[in-house]
Amino acid sequence: MIIDVHGHLCASPKLYAWYTLLLASRATYGTPPPPMSDDELLSLPETKRNLEAIDLAGTDVQLLSPRPFTMFHAEKPGRVAHRWNEGVNGYIAQLCRVLPDRFAGICGLPQPAGEPIQTSLPELERCIKELGFVGCLLDPDPGEGDNKTPPMGDEYWYPLYEKLCELDVPAHVHSTGNQHGRGTYATHFIDEESLAILSLVNSRVFLDFPKLKIIISHGGGSVPYQVGRWRAERLHPVMAKNHPLSESFDESLRRIYYDTVIHSKDSLAMLIKLVGSDRVVFGTENPGSGTAMNPETGRSFDDIKALVEDIDALTPEDRANIYENNARRLFPRLKAKGGAPAVKGDPNKYLTGEGARQGIGM
Repeated sequence: MIIDVHGHLCASPKLYAWYTLLLASRATYGTPPPPMSDDELLSLPETKRNLEAIDLAGTDVQLLSPRPFTMFHAEKPGRVAHRWNEGVNGYIAQLCRVLPDRFAGICGLPQPAGEPIQTSLPELERCIKELGFVGCLLDPDPGEGDNKTPPMGDEYWYPLYEKLCELDVPAHVHSTGNQHGRGTYATHFIDEESLAILSLVNSRVFLDFPKLKIIISHGGGSVPYQVGRWRAERLHPVMAKNHPLSESFDESLRRIYYDTVIHSKDSLAMLIKLVGSDRVVFGTENPGSGTAMNPETGRSFDDIKALVEDIDALTPEDRANIYENNARRLFPRLKAKGGAPAVKGDPNKYLTGEGARQGIGM
């Protein structure tokens, strides 16, 4: 069995049309997301695209999260991001309920730039406890390059880490937009993933939260491929003296999990050799940025299963870890073949978190 931990929602245009209403009104009014029957949802070209993508990839179950660049964390006022992400999570919950053998939900946290992370926690609890989601997407830079959000080793994030441990769900680190950064939208992902790893493993986070489960997107950004630099820095007399973790940099890396969305056999083989097959989880981000054809292989770049199969050094146990076993360990709420447990609440009852307390309900 293959569990793809990194997938994003292909949503109906009706959902994005609703966003324009939220943006135009600055989420002042209680306009709900557009209603959609189960039959309509199944008939959408966007739903068929999600299904076709995982079928072509050989995936049995894909964990679906919002499309990162549409999470709108930098929009003002912050209630726009709250209401939008609550609505998208409801849409994902419905799709997972209709197709429970193919999809499970990864919720998008409403993380308006400049707000305490505590404002995201009601939506996290709703998604996990009521809607049957199995984890969350964590944006390390909701300000989109404005350099105002503390790094992930900072105590700013501790309320979220505490809640993740309480719920026993992992956070999948994935940046979103890049309004203010120096790099492009694509390079912003790599930059933020690299910063997230270095901040986490050079902090007290894993001492204070030993049960915390973090997945880093896209093979860990640049860190695994610049590992010599970080090994050397860890051994520098000043760093070694003041470092909270009395272990090597390689040991610290193994406190984190990494997905396979790298699009290169050589890079993927290097990652697995560095951190071990028990720390790598299968992901494709398909459909996504890797849908272009690779002229060297004749396959799309996001045909990640073919890359895993082509690495001769992997044992059957290694492949089983990457394809399924690690995901099972990371996502204890993922049930049997079908992904998420039965939904307890109404996915369309979307405004029950921070948005409701701000008095902007229906």
